[in-house]
Amino acid sequence: MITRINHIGIAVNSISDVLKLYTEALGLKLKDIEIVEEQKVRTAIIPVGESKIELLESTDPEGVIAKFIEKKGEGLHHLALEVDNIEAAMANIEKQGVQLVDKKPRKGVENTSIAFLHPKGTRALIELVETGK
Repeated sequence: MITRINHIGIAVNSISDVLKLYTEALGLKLKDIEIVEEQKVRTAIIPVGESKIELLESTDPEGVIAKFIEKKGEGLHHLALEVDNIEAAMANIEKQGVQLVDKKPRKGVENTSIAFLHPKGTRALIELVETGK
């Protein structure tokens, strides 16, 4: 079911303000910047080995990332776990009594399908990611 850590999401006020830290100070390379309109977010994808860091900047003051930063400040937002079959993973996880935020997968960055598990049950926001959809 879970194959690897796909990425770690970090909420930031401004990608351009923090990107220098990751690219210059840490020596990592920016792969891409992408906007996901339905989630009201702009993302910067920074590969690290087989995983990635995903910087998340809100494109709307009412967006989830803007509200997260308003409440908790910039920082770690979620852990994304890659799965082979997102629908099967969601059904299995829900069958185990874990509450899902999403009832069906939605579009994520880099042509992925994603769904979130509710942090009340997992103690952290966990995203399931299926690549190539």
